[in-house]
Amino acid sequence: MLISNLDSLSIRLSLLLKDCLRLCTSVLSGGLLLLPFLAMEVLAQQSARNIEGCSIRRGTFCVDMSLNGADLQNANLANSQFTRSILSGANLTKAVLDEANLSDAQLRGTILNQASLIKTNARRARFNDAQLVGANLRSAILQNADFSGANLTDTILTSADLTNAKFIGATLNNANIQRANLRSAHLQNASLVNANLQGVDFTGADLSNTDLSGANLDQAIFTMTRTKGCKGCP
Repeated sequence: MLISNLDSLSIRLSLLLKDCLRLCTSVLSGGLLLLPFLAMEVLAQQSARNIEGCSIRRGTFCVDMSLNGADLQNANLANSQFTRSILSGANLTKAVLDEANLSDAQLRGTILNQASLIKTNARRARFNDAQLVGANLRSAILQNADFSGANLTDTILTSADLTNAKFIGATLNNANIQRANLRSAHLQNASLVNANLQGVDFTGADLSNTDLSGANLDQAIFTMTRTKGCKGCP
């Protein structure tokens, strides 16, 4: 009786092993057939994420490169290096550039609407005529940067260092610029209507013909500030 039970168990185990082998063979065959297609998909993705030799990813190193007119919408480029690179006319709508290095970069006419540039280093960068509507540049380092003619409506510039930056003819309506450093900044003919300028340091800045109508100037510093023709200046 015991031998009979063992024989039965042996037969069942044998059948089970055969089923397992058949299933594994089927899976492996399907997987092998799919490998060429998977490889092609990976290569396509890599190609799509590489522009002019620059790998479009977080922490990329694209120094001294030309990305004129590149489509970089929604790209995650946080902690990346773009020093002295040309991004003029590029579309960076909703892109993430937190703590990136854009020092000496060219961003003329670049679209940065709703982009995140928190703590970005953009010393001496040129944002002339760029679109930065709703962008977040909180605590960004923007010394000597040029935003002349740019649209920064609803932009966040809280605690940013804008020493000697240029905003000539720029639009900063409804912008939040609390506690920013605008010492020696150039804001001639700029519009800061309804902007939050609480605690901003305008020491030595030029606000000639600037419009501060409706702006919050609580605790703002205007020591040696040029305010000829300024609307809303104290």
